[in-house]
Amino acid sequence: MKIEWTRKALKQHLKLPAQVQTQILAAVATLADWPECRNVKSLQGKDGYRLRVGAYRVIFEVDTAIRIILVKEVKKRDERTYH
Repeated sequence: MKIEWTRKALKQHLKLPAQVQTQILAAVATLADWPECRNVKSLQGKDGYRLRVGAYRVIFEVDTAIRIILVKEVKKRDERTYH
C-alpha cells in the first residue's frame, strides 16, 4: 500500500516533539501491511480509521481499489479528537 499525507496532517505532525514524530512515522509505516495492522479501529459515525500511537491518534482513510492510505490528521487524544 502507498501511504500519502494531507497537508494538514503534515503540518500537525511537524508541530509535535521529535521523539513523538519518530514514533508516529514508524507506526504509520506499519499501515503498509493493511489490513494486518495493530492499534487500528474504525471510526464510529464516519468513514475512516484511527491508529493509536501513545497519547496521539492518526486519522486515515483506506482506498483498497487503488491501494492508497491517506493520512488526514495527527492529533493528541482528548475529548475533541474525533469531532
